[in-house]
Amino acid sequence: MDWKTFQALLSGVNKYSTAFGRVWLSVVFVFRVMVYVVAAERVWGDEQKDFDCNTKQPGCANVCYDHFFPISHIRLWALQLIFITCPSFMVVMHVAYRDDRERKHRAKFGDDSKLYNNTGKKHGGLWWTYLISLFAKTGIEIAFLYILHHIYDSFYLPRLVKCEVAPCPNQVDCYIGHPTEKKVFTYFMVGASALCIILNICEIIYLISKRIARIINKFKRRNRNMAVHHDDYTNDNFNNYNMALPKRDLEDKPPSFRNVCKPSYRLDVLGPDPKVRASAPNLSLS
Repeated sequence: MDWKTFQALLSGVNKYSTAFGRVWLSVVFVFRVMVYVVAAERVWGDEQKDFDCNTKQPGCANVCYDHFFPISHIRLWALQLIFITCPSFMVVMHVAYRDDRERKHRAKFGDDSKLYNNTGKKHGGLWWTYLISLFAKTGIEIAFLYILHHIYDSFYLPRLVKCEVAPCPNQVDCYIGHPTEKKVFTYFMVGASALCIILNICEIIYLISKRIARIINKFKRRNRNMAVHHDDYTNDNFNNYNMALPKRDLEDKPPSFRNVCKPSYRLDVLGPDPKVRASAPNLSLS
């Protein structure tokens, strides 16, 4: 397996990941890939040769080994590392698809026209792709842990196993090579896998909570803008009839119909005006 190519492919995922995603990638490389390449492969090696049974019956040791180790730890971990990194390539392919659309859009409408502000920003479909990849990685991790637990009985490796599978003539004692060392590496890899599951769950919670907070802030901002527009409408000079006009505007303003046609309700109770009586001719006969 070419781990350098594998590392180069996963390095492209790092720039599209969150802080939890970068920590997850570091844990995968340091505590899983490096331990797998440097130590685990050498510990297991050709483990079938180290599987020794106290019988010379042809085929008995091979059958007993296949019965107790249907799949090797080292090969199961290799499959696990490949499968848990495949969902991360979904994000890389989605970003590559966005880049291709952006390139075609600029070629058609010019370099000043943009289809995406940032092709690697987790908005819209890319956010869903990233979230689905996290669920897929978590599900794969849990599935492989269950397979390892089911096959090897709670990740435990005994020193001695008793085999009664044909063609063994009777109950045969078989001894596993380096059982304690293999047990330590098994627990270490299981712990690293559990840590990756916790990081994936934390990243899922982080993404969903951040999306909910953004939606709530957007909703609050929209309500605030609507309230400001409503206040501007109610305080408009055209609609506010109680607003006092300047004196110059009052002089230029024509009289209203109500003021022109307003009837006079005052009664002349004080009699005629003295000036009017003085100017009237005297019509009395002397």
